[in-house]
Amino acid sequence: MSAETHKLESHYIKNLVGNEKDFLERSPINSVHKISQPVILFQGLDDKVVPPDQSQKIYNALKEKGVPVALVEYEGEQHGFRKAENIKFTYEQQMMFFSRLVGHFDLADNIIPIKIENFD
Repeated sequence: MSAETHKLESHYIKNLVGNEKDFLERSPINSVHKISQPVILFQGLDDKVVPPDQSQKIYNALKEKGVPVALVEYEGEQHGFRKAENIKFTYEQQMMFFSRLVGHFDLADNIIPIKIENFD
C-alpha cells in the first residue's frame, strides 16, 4: 500500500487510514459504485500525490456507469495548481459546472464550458 503512496503520505498513512483493507475500501476508485451525482475532476499530469491514472480510472468508470462526469488535465501541474491560467480556468469551470447542473444561473463572465459526459 505505502509503496504506491506519495513519500510524504506514506509515513503517516497507517495512522490516518489503518490497515490495507481499510485503505482500499476508502479509496475513491473502489467506491465508484456508490457515486450517482455529477463529478468534475481536475488533475495535474505531474502529480505525485494523486497519480493521473487514478483520475482517469475514476473518470472512465463514472462515464461507463452513466454518471455525468468531466475531467480537466493540466500539463506541467502537480497536486496543487501553480499556473495562474490553470487556477482561473479551474474556478471558471467549477462555476460553469454548477451553473449547468443546478439551473443555469448567470455567470459574470462569458465562459466556454467543457464537455460533461453523460450530460451534454
